Amino acid sequence: MCNKYVEKYRYIVVWSEDDKEFVGKCTEFPSLSHLDKDRIKAMQGIYDLVAFVVKDLIKNKEVVPEPVYSRKYSGKLNVRMPEEQHRQLSVEAAENNISLNSLIVHRLG
Repeated sequence: MCNKYVEKYRYIVVWSEDDKEFVGKCTEFPSLSHLDKDRIKAMQGIYDLVAFVVKDLIKNKEVVPEPVYSRKYSGKLNVRMPEEQHRQLSVEAAENNISLNSLIVHRLG
């Protein structure tokens, strides 16, 4: 069960100017990171750290985060915005003869 989750998580490696090293990160575990001067070792380090944490979570019968790419999404999103911005977007959509939803989806894309 451990590897099934660990391999599906989203990992990234970025350069940290502050640390002068690469930082391996995992989206599903934002509090974890692994520093290394070598990019590949930073990736392996965060992978191994996540595997260790997942194994520990399973051992202690705690919740293991579902991989972000495995989650189901409805495609619906409620957004709050200032009234004036809502008005401006609605006018722009009407002027372009498209729905407000289509305008916002286009802007996000």
